[in-house]
Amino acid sequence: MDVYYVDGKFVPSDEAVIPVTDLAVLRGLGAFDFMRTYDGRPFCLRAHLERLEASTRKIGLPFPWTRELLTQLVMETLGRNSHQESNIRVIVTGGSSPDFMNPQGNPRLIIMVSALPDMPAGWYQDGIRIITHTAERVLAGVKSINYVQASLALEAARQKSAQEAVYVAPQGLVLEGATSNIFALAAGRLITPGRGILLGITRQVILDMARSHFSAQIRDVFLSELLEADEVFICGTNKGIVPVVQVDDTVIGDGKPGPGSRLLIREFPDFVRTYDAPLRCCREEIIL
Repeated sequence: MDVYYVDGKFVPSDEAVIPVTDLAVLRGLGAFDFMRTYDGRPFCLRAHLERLEASTRKIGLPFPWTRELLTQLVMETLGRNSHQESNIRVIVTGGSSPDFMNPQGNPRLIIMVSALPDMPAGWYQDGIRIITHTAERVLAGVKSINYVQASLALEAARQKSAQEAVYVAPQGLVLEGATSNIFALAAGRLITPGRGILLGITRQVILDMARSHFSAQIRDVFLSELLEADEVFICGTNKGIVPVVQVDDTVIGDGKPGPGSRLLIREFPDFVRTYDAPLRCCREEIIL
């Protein structure tokens, strides 16, 4: 059984509870960050903790933990579990509130460790289908625990036998996936949106890795441009790099993972194991 850290205590997962008066339960108020291990070590732990603090403060909650303490607690929670590779979810809740509405400055900290799941091999060999979903992140740059919008988008994708839903703003701008960031390859250029999104850590790693192969443009991307791209792929903590071969009813390229996507997929595992560059995932980027 997994062991979690919940509000000052290490407990078995089936004993992990918080009061129903917590604003995370009552109002969906809270922030989290999510990472995985490589060779048993949390990947880009500092960047994830920095983004968690930024998300927490942006929704008006205090963040009373030092980065050193959080690192210690994450590593101890990880050490109390025995998975070969793990997912790590660090959550800050709104805390209990007597009026069931306003934060009282008493956030709770939860650290959950679970086994890293296997992704379907066919995703990487054959590519996936995604749909577009008209929506925008309520608070850009905030990794909130409120996933109602993402849940609805993913259910819409499931009903259409797709594996992800990508948010598109009403004016036609492509933003991000419900659980991923998105890239396009066109005429040798790697293109990805840079505003109105959660700046993914895997996304930044890919940008750094791809520099030796492609010129990169971080800018607004319209849906029409995405549909005409040579290649499309999504990325995320658990997913890594996943090629996209169909968006809604439009087949991308020749309907198979393209050479650029395959190249990045091949290089990604070795690159992340030696990656030590600083990440810039807590602020909006300049649109090129």
